[in-house]
Amino acid sequence: MLKVTLEQWRMFKAVVDFGGFNQASQQIHKSQSSIHNSVNKIETALGVKLFRIEGRKTVLTEAGELMLRRVEYLLDEANKVETIGTNLAEGIETKLRIAIDEIFPSHMLYQVLDKVSREFPFLRIELVESVLNGANEQLENALVDIAVSAFTLEGLFSEELCQIDFIAVASPEHALHQTTRPLTLEDLKSHRQIVVRDSAVAKNHDSGWLQASQRWTVSHMRTSIDMIKKGFGFAWLPVPLIEQELKTGELVPLNLQTGRTRKAQLHLTFVDGDSLGPAARAFLGELRYHSMMLPTSQLALDNIT
Repeated sequence: MLKVTLEQWRMFKAVVDFGGFNQASQQIHKSQSSIHNSVNKIETALGVKLFRIEGRKTVLTEAGELMLRRVEYLLDEANKVETIGTNLAEGIETKLRIAIDEIFPSHMLYQVLDKVSREFPFLRIELVESVLNGANEQLENALVDIAVSAFTLEGLFSEELCQIDFIAVASPEHALHQTTRPLTLEDLKSHRQIVVRDSAVAKNHDSGWLQASQRWTVSHMRTSIDMIKKGFGFAWLPVPLIEQELKTGELVPLNLQTGRTRKAQLHLTFVDGDSLGPAARAFLGELRYHSMMLPTSQLALDNIT
């Protein structure tokens, strides 16, 4: 059993905030005697003196200053608990679980998450970064509420979200850039291709491999980008993730006869829109809005090549 109630701590803090017992009484509409009584009970229960009188001023003691820092945290946490309870009563979820393909532009995702978090400050967001079928597998196993994937799921609601452009690239020093004539897909097969592994376990899927003589398979798109920048191979990479590298020349588009660019359609998938809470619906709305801001494919490529 706690020796001091939250209400008594609120009285103590009111004296500090408003500069004295009389001032606190006027501001929180409690009698001065009840505030005095609450502070006295705290001091008696804990065996410490919280205030001292200096002239006409009520001043915190050293012990009071130490207690104040703890009390502010305690009252803040109590307010959070009450807010969460109110949110639950109003149907506002406390957790949002999202699986999203790594090819979705990260800067847009961060903006969406920040906007939703500011609107729902007590929402806990769990983000699973996936590749190919990974996001849908998370949704099928009820590990997430929303999936953004390059594949649809039969029996669930899926809508087209945005298209992501891919472009074949290598580092400027790579041997593929030393050929003056346009390259064929057969030319590529004699060089190492960097492939990103499907993060799904049950539906592992190879996408884009040319049956090159050498293949390095990695788990994350960022690892693939880093390897290609260092000259270890080539790959088709999502343009939004390598815009900076293309502008600086760290990555250079391959001079292919055909097939220089590819496209991936991302889909937004969830089990039941009616069962989603306000925070999830806000996330969907922000994601749709920001996805509309993606430049059209040819414009994006013209700006960087």
